[in-house]
Amino acid sequence: MAKLRRNFSPFNLSFLDIMSCGFGAVVLLFLIMKHSADANRSDTRDRTDLSSEVSLLEEEILEGEQGLAKLRNSLTELDERLAIAQGLASRVSETIKDTTGAIEEVSEGEASSKVEQLKDALKQLDQERQKLEADSKATGKDTRSFTGEGNREYLTGLKLGGQRILVLLDASASMLDKTIVNIIRRRNMSDEHKRSAGKWQQAVKTVDWLSAKLPLGSQYQIYTFNTTTQALLDNTKGQWLNVSDREQLNQGIKQLQELLPDGGTNMEQLFAEVGRLRPLPDNIYLITDGLPTQGARPPRATTISGRDRVELFEDALKKLPAGIPINVILSPMEGDPMAASAFWKLAIVTEGSFMSPTEDWP
Repeated sequence: MAKLRRNFSPFNLSFLDIMSCGFGAVVLLFLIMKHSADANRSDTRDRTDLSSEVSLLEEEILEGEQGLAKLRNSLTELDERLAIAQGLASRVSETIKDTTGAIEEVSEGEASSKVEQLKDALKQLDQERQKLEADSKATGKDTRSFTGEGNREYLTGLKLGGQRILVLLDASASMLDKTIVNIIRRRNMSDEHKRSAGKWQQAVKTVDWLSAKLPLGSQYQIYTFNTTTQALLDNTKGQWLNVSDREQLNQGIKQLQELLPDGGTNMEQLFAEVGRLRPLPDNIYLITDGLPTQGARPPRATTISGRDRVELFEDALKKLPAGIPINVILSPMEGDPMAASAFWKLAIVTEGSFMSPTEDWP
């Protein structure tokens, strides 16, 4: 019997071999795809980390540049002050050298008298030099510190200058509030409520602010007025006080905190007191809320009209010395519509300034 010859064919592979190859191909494909995904994820994470580091470095560089700019500005300001002080010191030093040279040139016969005179001159020049250096260091600084709410500073237009500065504070009962009804109500309250009235506290803070802006080398006086006029510091009426005496100035502001507004407003006697000061002031700051309610003659009624207030104000102006700038700080009240116009004209005529502050000033 003849043998049957079988021919080899790829289609003779078993089904199990085919499935094994297919499964192996799927596993290989899965491993390739997983490796690609891990590589992409790692690359994305690295890029995110690098972006965060770059942003952080950029912020640090920006902060450093801002700090450097501030330091440069401060250094420039200090250089300017140093240059001014050095210039003053150089001029004084040159004067001292010239004076010293003059001493050496004095003949022996005149030495005894000339030397003493030159020594006195040297001593005086040295004192002036020390004063100039102290003033140069104090440039730009206030006499006293004053910090308002939120450290706010406002452009007021007030001319804060002069050698003899007079502050006039209205301490009449109308300074308790803006409306007549509330003025009457507060007038019958306790002293603590009167002192804490918002309008009165604003006036007190205004005086405090002005005292902090007084020039160091000037003199001042603070008068409070209602039907009469009193000096804020006891036993100083008619006297000029030195701004450089900070302890005395602080004592005056402390006494102002205890003051109680009361009575009417008489500006005729106030301006008469201003005229008695010797020498006269060269700058006046008037803090008030309206025109006067009383004059030299006793009032004829319990109420007063706006026209009567204007007449009393015109009479008072006759007592005011001429040639003194009047800077008015007005907190208007109800029932006195002519006040703003009258005080504005006074400020213009005397070449002073006029302002009506907001409730949160200074």
